[in-house]
Amino acid sequence: MKKYSWEEFARLMGIEPQVLENKEARLLKKFVDEITWPTHCNYCQGLDLSNPNPVHHPSYELTPACNHDCIFCYSNVAVKLGKAPKPGYYGWDNPKAITVSQYGEPLLSPRIVEVNKMLRERFPEARLDLQTNGSLLTRELWEKLDFDVVMISLDAATREKHRMITNADTFDAVVNALKIVGEDKSVVSAVRTIFMPGINDKDIPKIAELAASLGIDEMFLQPLTIHELNVERLRKAGLDFERAESVREFLKAAMEAKKYIDVRISGCLLVQLKPMDPLTLFSVRRVAREVAPLVKRSKLEL
Repeated sequence: MKKYSWEEFARLMGIEPQVLENKEARLLKKFVDEITWPTHCNYCQGLDLSNPNPVHHPSYELTPACNHDCIFCYSNVAVKLGKAPKPGYYGWDNPKAITVSQYGEPLLSPRIVEVNKMLRERFPEARLDLQTNGSLLTRELWEKLDFDVVMISLDAATREKHRMITNADTFDAVVNALKIVGEDKSVVSAVRTIFMPGINDKDIPKIAELAASLGIDEMFLQPLTIHELNVERLRKAGLDFERAESVREFLKAAMEAKKYIDVRISGCLLVQLKPMDPLTLFSVRRVAREVAPLVKRSKLEL
């Protein structure tokens, strides 16, 4: 028995098949095809879809403490649940990249310069990434640091919104940190922003424009992961939980930011989106809920 494609079968029935058009879906697909992931994501196992259990590249954790108390923060959740990693190196020998750090605010630690120097000497071939909220970065401290990639978190375009999200009056200090790092073209600089629809979606293009004006190279835009202990705080702040799980809404925010800066989205997400057809991109949703963040790498004594 001959098998027919759906187009052939439709024509046998006297119907000319038509492909549904969706202009917005085509624009999403074009955008996904054209963008890439942040420099920070290079060498991450999550870029390899054939890896069944990818882990983030190594990190050196200095402290779980932070001078911000962000309404979305996974590090705070880890501390409250007793899951925050102890200070030290979590990774393996011969890493291609190391992040300082994934938990807490590394610039709170008096050991930041010492650890930075130790990692450079111990792993001279590795790319060193600093992940910070930037509020404690000064020019004096910057001159003592030696990183290849610097990511500074900023999730609001105004002092008032920043205070609401972080529970800290540090907006001007963070902007100053972006300026310090943006002026140094020996490093790759990125503003790291979390997409929180209903809270900061209108801020994102403004953050992109501000960062670009300060010489920042990339915007690392990330979708929100909603941890159970943060749900009530996010709800009170106005989070649209439905839109927070929509890939389409996330990509639309990235497209707006792209007008001002080289916007990039998480590599482990992007590699999953690139093979999708336009209509799938338009409708797909992501699982945005999690209970407790965990470090999936073993601690290695240096």
